[in-house]
Amino acid sequence: MRNQQSTQGILSIVALLCLAAGWFNLFSPEINNLLSRRVFYVLIGISFFLQAPSLKNKNFTYAMYAAAAICVLGGLLIPRDSKLEFIKTIGLLGGIILSFVNRPNYRQ
Repeated sequence: MRNQQSTQGILSIVALLCLAAGWFNLFSPEINNLLSRRVFYVLIGISFFLQAPSLKNKNFTYAMYAAAAICVLGGLLIPRDSKLEFIKTIGLLGGIILSFVNRPNYRQ
């Protein structure tokens, strides 16, 4: 479980670095596009896949798998400047919301 969380955290950090590289135009336009519009979503989707089994509510687990699939498939298959590109963002937002909703409550 701990190793899985570490892997998920590393994937998330690398994904954010990809997004930042694209935003700040650190590389050529083609590489920036690849990192921020494709690799970012694939890495976040993989992170969601790793997180899904740890969710307590099975309905949330299935929803997280769906969000992960949308991110990965959207990142790989949806062409740049497509009218369907918003689908990747829906998967991303869904996964983030599920992550926050499932946080354990540590208040006593």
